[in-house]
Amino acid sequence: MVMSALLKFLFPPPPSLVVSALSVVSLVSLTNTGFSEMRGKHLNYSKFWNATTGDSSKQIKLSSRAGMLMLYTPAFLAGVVSFFIFPNEGLRSTLLQSAVTLHFLKRDLEVLFVHKYSGYMYLDSAIPITLSYFVSAATMTYSQHLTVTEGLPQPQIDLMYPGVAVFLIGIIGNFYHHYLLSKLRGEGEKEYKIPKGGLFGLVICPHYLFEITVFYGISMISQTVYSLCFAIGTTFYLVGRSYATRKWYLSKFEDFPKNVKAVIPFIF
Repeated sequence: MVMSALLKFLFPPPPSLVVSALSVVSLVSLTNTGFSEMRGKHLNYSKFWNATTGDSSKQIKLSSRAGMLMLYTPAFLAGVVSFFIFPNEGLRSTLLQSAVTLHFLKRDLEVLFVHKYSGYMYLDSAIPITLSYFVSAATMTYSQHLTVTEGLPQPQIDLMYPGVAVFLIGIIGNFYHHYLLSKLRGEGEKEYKIPKGGLFGLVICPHYLFEITVFYGISMISQTVYSLCFAIGTTFYLVGRSYATRKWYLSKFEDFPKNVKAVIPFIF
């Protein structure tokens, strides 16, 4: 019953074992990483860059800016290349390719011109995140390609245009809150401060909330099983990361407002 209801909103799964396997792997691995974040086992970037239990002297350390560029650039390039590999496959495919490319281009530009960094990133954390983003970008565009070449029936309920609206809300909200974070530090400052403005009065990670929104927008544009699995997995990961971030702020700032949730206003 659940599957039949979902198929009203999704293309049937394509006849590809690779895409089917990656759908499961993305969902399970991202969800597991989210729960690991909640348990205190963090990927080493941002404020958790040095939260490692191993011998850090044996790990390769990148500047945060270099590490973040490493995270997003391959996924951006995968989006760009998809226009040449899968050209002129209809409006839905073009919108999906554009959304994926624009999201990761925006992240690269924010790394270069918006964010102010103070820490580092370990290579062994950068590699799995880079692979996750790259594989997701490549698989989303490839999965969309298969809906065309395999002649899969269109979903009964078309979410493409609402998906564009959700995507734009997410990408604008994500950028705005990244901008607010960048304004917390003056020139040469490196210490963390309690964020203010926007939705920071309700949740400590509104930028994650809007990033989740971005991927659900992409999923609605695409309406493939893989894009939905990746959006759900990303939700679990960023919810876990937000929980850990709120816990970190509570431990560092005695005046951190207890009513500010992690990522979902008034709820969590």
